[in-house]
Amino acid sequence: MSTQRIPRAERSAGRIQRDAPRETPGRRRAVRSPLPALPALTALGLLVACAGDPAAERLRPGTAAAAQDTARSAERQHMVDRQIRGRGVRDPRVLDALAAVPRHRFVPPQLQDQAYADTPLPIGSSQTISQPYIVAYMTEALRLPPDATVLEIGTGSGYQAAVLAEVAREVYSIEIVPELAERSARLLAELGYDNVHLRLGDGYRGWPEAAPFDGIMVTAAPDHVPPALVEQLAVGARLVIPVGRYAQEMRVVTMTEDGPVSETTLPVRFVPMTGEAERR
Repeated sequence: MSTQRIPRAERSAGRIQRDAPRETPGRRRAVRSPLPALPALTALGLLVACAGDPAAERLRPGTAAAAQDTARSAERQHMVDRQIRGRGVRDPRVLDALAAVPRHRFVPPQLQDQAYADTPLPIGSSQTISQPYIVAYMTEALRLPPDATVLEIGTGSGYQAAVLAEVAREVYSIEIVPELAERSARLLAELGYDNVHLRLGDGYRGWPEAAPFDGIMVTAAPDHVPPALVEQLAVGARLVIPVGRYAQEMRVVTMTEDGPVSETTLPVRFVPMTGEAERR
């Protein structure tokens, strides 16, 4: 079955959508590229381009803009070598994305000297930008095909959306906090990520008119897995989501021909998912 796409005119970069959801189209099969198995990470505790493929022949969105921001490229490479590759992340597309995206642009000015440290950082509105390793881990855990359409719940600073935009063709991202949505929309547009489509609103029910997705990532923790997000997965696609109110764990839900299959990978600590998730 084919994927229903949103018309291009409705998906311009830098503009925040406020559309009402429509019904979800039929589920299609996600075609995965072979990737290494996820590393065993339980000992970490609370640490929170494919040759010959047509998608590899085009310039990855945002790459040109990121390449111009070279002031801290050595720090980015050190971060990738020590924090990301050193902890077992092996997907070359993910490693390249973390080396390309200027993380310091996504944190408050007074914290930019800590942007490449092995830690999450506050970004205002009681939200955080995730630790670099967690960004890489969740991105690799999606196992996205090169031509993927992916959904992110919780845009926040926009950093995770930028990383996803480096490895996927289309990124749909929903942010519930107006100030963060506006700020990240401006920055992503400035950096040239015209394949990121932002919506202001509650992400609990996903983005049904753009479904099915080749991967869904949630960057805040509900106390359960939202059923609507599982329903918006293509066959073979994965939902990567932190779950729990106090003791949290990362879950990976894979949509199979026979339905969803869930596994728990590692303990984490995320800000809680707000909105409808709190009332369920």
